[in-house]
Amino acid sequence: MGKIAEDSRCARGLESIDQNSGWVTEQQIRLTEIPSPEFNEARRGEALKEIFAASGLKVRTDKTGNVIGERSGTDASSVILLVAHLDTVFPADTDVHVKRDGSRLVAPGISDNGAGLASLVGLARALSESRVRTKKTIVLAGDVGEEGEGNLRGIRALVEGYGSRLAAVIAVDGPSTDYITTQGIASRRFEVNVTGPGGHSWSDFGAPNPITAIARGIVRFSSVRIPDDPRSSYNFGVIEGGTSVNSIPASAKVKVDLRSEDESELGRLESALREAMLAGVKEEAQSAHPGPGADGDYTQLNQFHLRLDFSPLGARPAGKLPGDSPLLATIRNVDSYLGNRSRLERSSTDANIPLSLGIPAVALGGGGKGGGSHTLEEWYDPSGRELGLKRLFLAAVALAGLQP
Repeated sequence: MGKIAEDSRCARGLESIDQNSGWVTEQQIRLTEIPSPEFNEARRGEALKEIFAASGLKVRTDKTGNVIGERSGTDASSVILLVAHLDTVFPADTDVHVKRDGSRLVAPGISDNGAGLASLVGLARALSESRVRTKKTIVLAGDVGEEGEGNLRGIRALVEGYGSRLAAVIAVDGPSTDYITTQGIASRRFEVNVTGPGGHSWSDFGAPNPITAIARGIVRFSSVRIPDDPRSSYNFGVIEGGTSVNSIPASAKVKVDLRSEDESELGRLESALREAMLAGVKEEAQSAHPGPGADGDYTQLNQFHLRLDFSPLGARPAGKLPGDSPLLATIRNVDSYLGNRSRLERSSTDANIPLSLGIPAVALGGGGKGGGSHTLEEWYDPSGRELGLKRLFLAAVALAGLQP
């Protein structure tokens, strides 16, 4: 690694990173202030495309919406892909104006994944200014659909498009440089919808309530044992339903995220979720009772029904990089050279897709510090950004192979 770093071209690239750190932060702010909710990433993608082109990359946008910048190597049959997701978890009307709080930049999405996108921008410029030539082709891509219900559609399209040409994939997600994500956590996401007759809160009191049915199901599922090994989790992230405070809702729905290191455990959690929600619906229906209507009549018991529907929103496959992988060895060598201490981690990222297919992949942070991810108070501190950029630069060049 020292020999690679001391090559005059690579040395020039590393120097470029030190000189352009402030410019990279400016581009991060610019990209963050363009709203980019899932399924609506095009505007941010166009801005990234412009920056990529200015750094000399051969740029295109694929039919899925991914922005792809290629730096050709002498071997067109082998590709090193570095990818950062364009989308955020925030709706289009969220205020994404970046505010300063001392050394911190505060805005929704500034860290996840403004930090990752900025790293690709900085890497593109460093590669350009280094004038380094590589054997393998280096591809930088801003992809769509990583968050929420995007179901990793961007990375799925990239992996399918490059196919057997992919030699390695690095997903750049967030800022932290103290981890190497080598294991992809499996997840399944559902929308649970309950419908009923609805009615007036007074005259139809006693009719089954879809919101209450969902609440009963949530409480039941929350008592299910969640193991520490394999590590697993669940989250009820969105609840919607009803039209007014004095109306019994005709429908309600909840969106649920299940995750586990083990696919079989994930299957157990899904079964438990289905059983709990069904039990909640039955309990609510059985507790319903006829009450006097507005005209003094009684509602018929057979009208007291609820319908339960499960709709899958997405599934992320699991995968794990072997401990003896050359990709992992390269990242560790880079860390050793830079004096960076890192640990192996597990997470759910764009790396899930290539890992599940046996393609060498990791997820790395782009440098700096961040916190408050997925909240309105998300923040990023660019201090130490250079370490993350140098880590990516050296890894990309080492994996692609220096061309004399």
